[in-house]
Amino acid sequence: MSKYKRVLLKVSGETLSTENGYGIDQNKVDLLCDQLIRAHKTGVEIGIVVGGGNIWRGRLAPEMDRTTADHMGMLATVINALALQDALERKGVPTRVQTALEMPRIAEPYILRRTIRHLEKGRIVIFGCGTGNPYFSTDSGAALRACEIHADVLLMAKNIDGIYTADPKIDKTAKKIEHMSYLEYIQQNLKAVDVAAVSMCNDYKLPIVAFGIQEKDSIYKALTGEVFGTRID
Repeated sequence: MSKYKRVLLKVSGETLSTENGYGIDQNKVDLLCDQLIRAHKTGVEIGIVVGGGNIWRGRLAPEMDRTTADHMGMLATVINALALQDALERKGVPTRVQTALEMPRIAEPYILRRTIRHLEKGRIVIFGCGTGNPYFSTDSGAALRACEIHADVLLMAKNIDGIYTADPKIDKTAKKIEHMSYLEYIQQNLKAVDVAAVSMCNDYKLPIVAFGIQEKDSIYKALTGEVFGTRID
């Protein structure tokens, strides 16, 4: 049995990418889906927000208008969401993609009551387009959806095994933090999770668990409540 009744999982677009960091590696998609399905079978209700960095990043075109770049990023998240949906449904798990920007030919519009009904019926729901607004990251989109669906926890899958006092790839003296408060995270100006997302979770007392996606079975363990990585609450 899962420790949680309902969770919101945020995964980066790079989680699905090929070795060069771009595009979609179907083997990675399938491995992610296998862990999602194992957790789903324990009874936990799963919502997912996926980033779009493997398709598009606005900082690659600094001369572009920010709103235009962010709208392109929202479309990139939908590409990833559809790839996840296809893989999950080929494996027999009913899945719905809902988008903050309406595109009814390929996905449902985000409607909270419909989302809740899907989750209650055992469907995995994947949210595309972030918040639907420019100037907000998909981390903020994940925090928003987690609060709206009354998730028990916001799970942030990262490329490192938690949150450190500094970037461990740059600062070899950086130390891993196992637990911290929302205010400590904000005051230390850390970058692992968007500060706007942390601030929202603080307002609604939604715990955040940041963990390393590279560890064996980390998605399954996080979804079912095994404590590791860094907890913010």
